[in-house]
Amino acid sequence: MPMPMPMPMPMPTLDHGAEGRLGAEIPLDRGPYEALVSAVLAWKVPRLEDRDYEQIALQMTGHARAVAAVVRRHAVRLRGDDGRRALAEVILDDAERMFAEPLEATAACAQARARMVRSLYARLDRLTLTPTPLA
Repeated sequence: MPMPMPMPMPMPTLDHGAEGRLGAEIPLDRGPYEALVSAVLAWKVPRLEDRDYEQIALQMTGHARAVAAVVRRHAVRLRGDDGRRALAEVILDDAERMFAEPLEATAACAQARARMVRSLYARLDRLTLTPTPLA
């Protein structure tokens, strides 16, 4: 009598949602990106290969998108008349314009995207601070 074939185990899946994003909030690995941002913005006369600029710009873009998503989640929790929300929306609009621009394999592109990561982190820090009540 032949042995029955075992049923294959279903593979675990992640819910990427309608827009291809993970549903769960993944913590940002901030330290290495802040170090990369500092290094990129410190360039005076960079002499890298085009492919290196492109890779750095891709890294900056991907991380900027992740930080922007976190900023957006924090901003939408605020009241519409909260100034922190308005400032977050300005930064997020700037980020969306940058994301729409074609990526270039240049130092200028990598630096522009590094500045965006820095701006997004600055806004995130302001959104996550606990306001001190006025006495």
